[in-house]
Amino acid sequence: MSSLWSLLRRVPWSLWAVLSVGVALFSYRYVVGIGPFPEEITGNLFAFPWLSIHAAAASTALLVAPLQFVARLRKRFPRIHRITGRLYVVACVIGGLTGLPLAWGATAGPIAAAGFGILAILWLWTTMVAWRLAVDGRFAEHRRWMIRSIALTAAGIMLRVYLGIMLTLPVEFYEGYRVIAFLCWVPNILLAELYLRRGQRVSAPAAA
Repeated sequence: MSSLWSLLRRVPWSLWAVLSVGVALFSYRYVVGIGPFPEEITGNLFAFPWLSIHAAAASTALLVAPLQFVARLRKRFPRIHRITGRLYVVACVIGGLTGLPLAWGATAGPIAAAGFGILAILWLWTTMVAWRLAVDGRFAEHRRWMIRSIALTAAGIMLRVYLGIMLTLPVEFYEGYRVIAFLCWVPNILLAELYLRRGQRVSAPAAA
């Protein structure tokens, strides 16, 4: 039973890892110019030059994010964990910074701009806090902030999931896109907070 439970616990991580890598590889097409590209994306006022840079950075963050949760890798190969961690931080910072002008130029208007703009700011903030805590050697707190950062990184996955769902519904594209600008990240960060709070409640009796 313990081995079955261990296997079941890996299912969410495995699904997330597959989606993360899949979306990352698919999104690199914006970097190499393999279309076609949606007009709603390429019509962004600041698509050039920021879209390709943002796609490269955000895709790289998605690609390496699952590795940061592999406990065996952290313990047996800490140097690799540090290298991929630095790569993740650099990718998130570039992705967040380039996400700000792209949010401002969103074709769906100011509501979508606000959703994506807040996401970019929170992404930068959580990632930089996580990095600073790691530098200070406060690894327990570092992991908590990394969970928040990666929950926001996963907005790149959920954006595409919700867009796919929206296209099957009788919803005008820009109306739905304005909702998705918040929906792609707000539930993620709320679930991350619930997970972290649950972890605190479980660990408190053990510490006592």
